[in-house]
Amino acid sequence: MRRTLFDWFSPELNRKMEVARFGEAGRPVVLFPTAGGDYLECERFRLIEVCAPLIEAGRVRIYTCGSISGEGWLDSKAPPWHKSWLQSRFDQYLVSGLVPFIRGDVGDPEARLVGVGASLGAYNAVNAACRHPDLFSLTIAMSGTYDFDRWMSGYRDDNYVQNQPFYYLPNLSSGPTLDWLRRSRIHLASGQGRWEAPWESVRLGQMLGARGIPNYVDLWGKDVDHDWPTWRTMLPMFLDRLV
Repeated sequence: MRRTLFDWFSPELNRKMEVARFGEAGRPVVLFPTAGGDYLECERFRLIEVCAPLIEAGRVRIYTCGSISGEGWLDSKAPPWHKSWLQSRFDQYLVSGLVPFIRGDVGDPEARLVGVGASLGAYNAVNAACRHPDLFSLTIAMSGTYDFDRWMSGYRDDNYVQNQPFYYLPNLSSGPTLDWLRRSRIHLASGQGRWEAPWESVRLGQMLGARGIPNYVDLWGKDVDHDWPTWRTMLPMFLDRLV
């Protein structure tokens, strides 16, 4: 299995952003890292290894990217306005940098991608899909953390509302975005063991369903923890079934 590394300067984030591609054929999958993880986190924790049969069979090619969550949502010293502002810049990086790059790499300027992630990576996958459903047709969100109010000290600005699905989904009006979302699929999986918050996936699924957006809430057992062994089991199974 071939790994190819790329990087370029992102004006949206004012820094170099790295991307790795695993495989050379198949459906393009964007894998977002957890929390403050980097673009090769998934390789170190063997997510790529367990997906190797699908990659080598040419069914998927996986693109892994970096994140800003460690210096945004999870930085206890960062002011709330900075957290939401940084997320808005990351969203612009996806739209203006990462997705056009992947579309160019696969040779399809209109390709709709698969977004995948665990923990905060699940949030990034869901937020990207809900804000830009013309870019993502399928989302696989594992052990998602979606409610960030506990990190915002009551602060709420436009950047936060526009990047918090629990706020913008109920107010999503009829139009192209909702039309695209209704032609998408969002799979929300969560264990019910240590460190998991399955109620957040349930709540998100209810919001999506209320707007007619296809989704499936997939709750695993009480012995299934918020940890890499869980995601190493989930991801290849979901990719095999859904992609």
